[in-house]
Amino acid sequence: MKPSLLCCPVCGKPLTFLEKTAQCPSGHTYDRAARGGYIHLLRQHRRGSADPGDSAAMCQARTRFLEGGWYEPLRRQVAALVHDLNPDTVLDAGCGEGWYTKAMLEALPHAQFAGIDLSRYALRHAGRTCPRAALAIASLFDLPLAAQSVDLVVHLFAPMCAEEFARILRPGGRLLTVTPGARHLWGMKQILYAQPYENPTEIRTLSGFTFEREICVQDTITLTDAQDIAALYQMTPYAWKTPKQAADRLLNCASLTTPIDFQIHLYRKS
Repeated sequence: MKPSLLCCPVCGKPLTFLEKTAQCPSGHTYDRAARGGYIHLLRQHRRGSADPGDSAAMCQARTRFLEGGWYEPLRRQVAALVHDLNPDTVLDAGCGEGWYTKAMLEALPHAQFAGIDLSRYALRHAGRTCPRAALAIASLFDLPLAAQSVDLVVHLFAPMCAEEFARILRPGGRLLTVTPGARHLWGMKQILYAQPYENPTEIRTLSGFTFEREICVQDTITLTDAQDIAALYQMTPYAWKTPKQAADRLLNCASLTTPIDFQIHLYRKS
């Protein structure tokens, strides 16, 4: 079997995924989870807690909302852009439940994929929907991939670690990032906050990268199901920093109309 893009955290050699394990040429073996088929490569000093990453409730909310198709314009645009770039090797850095990963896999049937995330709950779902991708619990700040081994890193709504991305990308490789646009979820913010604020939209300068282009994706959605409104709220950072009174105001709404607004930025490794 062909080795995956993922590497052994002990010796750094490529891991080959077997039916129930992943093994490197040195003989180090990692069990594949019975649910999802992912492996655990997070080093002890990177864990921070016994159960890092998004909770089961947050992952369930995100799965419900995304599979409702509300962010489909963004997924279509990301898949089309990845298709045009036509890389042979791709890392989805912070792949979550694999909703975007699945679209990219379909756009690139020949490419080799790896996906990492901190949440075992997210990877359980990703493993079911993206069986062709090699999945692992790992940190963006300590990627279990070899230097100059990847053509494209896709980085959607996750912490930025440009140094690690530059390390694993081949010369001329691309980094595709997605961040919220200025008025993303503005309708929800107007309900939650007396003085809603726009998101920052500056193009980040990333060490080791040259900015190439920006694509903006905008639409308006209307949610009329209370469970969809709750799922959207629970998958955002507002769910853990908004006072209960404001949250109740949103969750008691019969409907929610809001802009969705995304920035896609494409960088080339310098």
